Amino acid sequence: MNKKERLVAAIENGTVIDHIPTAKTFQVVSLLGLDKEYKDGTITIGLNFASNKVGHKGIIKVENRFFTDEEISRLSVVAPNVVLNIIKDYEVVEKKTVQIPEHLHGLVKCKNPKCITNNEPMQTVFHVIGEDTVKCHYCEVEQKLNKVQLC
Repeated sequence: MNKKERLVAAIENGTVIDHIPTAKTFQVVSLLGLDKEYKDGTITIGLNFASNKVGHKGIIKVENRFFTDEEISRLSVVAPNVVLNIIKDYEVVEKKTVQIPEHLHGLVKCKNPKCITNNEPMQTVFHVIGEDTVKCHYCEVEQKLNKVQLC
């Protein structure tokens, strides 16, 4: 494909979230609040693009929006290893690969019904103990990341 030929229009300023597993694309949209009203530009969502990295991928382009580290860490729970491209004046000025932080605060619900976080009004805390496993700070129950329920 000619480099100038794009399947999705370029944006002048904003963020492109790339290499999202196709099945997780709308979950990423929801996690970042992009399914709410947005008046600062367009949001383009693309699905099933061919990808050497993940087979098929989703792409989200958000004009005039740059995400915080907290928002990016939320992404890591459902779509680790996505790439954020920061765009300024139609050029990629920075690339960030989303990685799971050592600790997840208030992102994941504990699956243990007896855990204090399910019985008291308090934020969950999980420690990442492997590429795909987290452990509750309070009750020490382990969960696979692909099975977690988000708060």
